[in-house]
Amino acid sequence: MSLQFPPITDDASPCPIRNVLDCVGDKWSVLALAGMSSGTIRFSDLRRAIGDISPRMLAKTLRTLERDGYVSREAFPTVPPRVDYKLTGLGESLVGVLTPLVEWADTHYPEVRKARAAYVPPPSPEAL
Repeated sequence: MSLQFPPITDDASPCPIRNVLDCVGDKWSVLALAGMSSGTIRFSDLRRAIGDISPRMLAKTLRTLERDGYVSREAFPTVPPRVDYKLTGLGESLVGVLTPLVEWADTHYPEVRKARAAYVPPPSPEAL
């Protein structure tokens, strides 16, 4: 299988692949999208599901996902405030593509940990 990249153009627009992957390629976006794959979820439940994400980082991630059209947000004027998030059609199609990647990562994590533990970095150029 060979990946094909769009041709470089003379206009000022960034590469469309890099532009999309900047948002969906970070660990928090993938985990947030995966957390919403079962349906509507409250902010606090999503944060608990992800585990080690700060409220500030989760809010920032969700704003970016909402801005790009992957997630919709609904706020309820209750005390305490309640905010629900769910995937849009675009988000659902993205989760369909990300699910095999998440499953692969889960399956191969022991191998990756073993490789990291065995890795010996090459000597720095100054040491030669």
